[in-house]
Amino acid sequence: MKKGVHIGNGKSAFQNIRLNVHCFVVDGILIDTGAQSLAKEFRPFIERQDFDQVLITHYHEDHTGCAAYVQGIGKPIFMNELSIPYCRTKADYPLYRKMFWGKRRPFAAEPIGETITSRTAVWDVIDTPGHAKDHKAFLNRETGQLFTGDLYCQERTKVVLQEESIPTLIDSLKRVLTFDFDDVFCCHAGLLEDGKGALRRKLDYLLHLQDKILKLHDEGNTVNEINDVLFPKKYPITRFSSGEWDSLHIVNSVINERAGVTTNRTKLEER
Repeated sequence: MKKGVHIGNGKSAFQNIRLNVHCFVVDGILIDTGAQSLAKEFRPFIERQDFDQVLITHYHEDHTGCAAYVQGIGKPIFMNELSIPYCRTKADYPLYRKMFWGKRRPFAAEPIGETITSRTAVWDVIDTPGHAKDHKAFLNRETGQLFTGDLYCQERTKVVLQEESIPTLIDSLKRVLTFDFDDVFCCHAGLLEDGKGALRRKLDYLLHLQDKILKLHDEGNTVNEINDVLFPKKYPITRFSSGEWDSLHIVNSVINERAGVTTNRTKLEER
């Protein structure tokens, strides 16, 4: 337990790619459920906890993988209504993600409102799209603790999913920074004690990166040329995911936003 929050943790590794994932229990709420591939770590943790309801930050399978199990023990699940139809169906994402995070089983969730009430506190439910269109963050007004899902992950983002939008993520960081909070609980980085500072630094990095992308584009550089200049190092996840994770998506999202181009429909939008 840290700062009154019980923290579940699992680590997944495949072909030299390692990722850490967390879920959290506080004041009768379970926030995210971990991955199905890590059920041996997450289920015993969940079974030991005292909670009444489940909040999901977004639909990705490392956050919803054990949701069907939690529903099976009688706990209600709340999430962005945009995600609910998709999560009612069987897992529909690339094979490499199923190998890494397992196959998320279908579950039924209820729409979450603008605020929620736990045993002793009122929480703000904050729209924070960018990493995913349905992404939410949860702020406990009583303690000032902010649970950010994948809004943070790391300060200096180098690769992103094809569905991600850096300009939208910038807007979400600006929005969440208007709230009063200190500690941040990130589903991959864990507890960030200077949470507000960490999110500000990430915002500053992305703003600077966006400026550099637009400047290079204005100078006549192509998307691939910009990518090679700003991200010369190539990461194993890009090849492993057949390009679903790539720094190229960072560059494209910035240029497309300025051009008013909408690309990369997600599974949520297709349903």
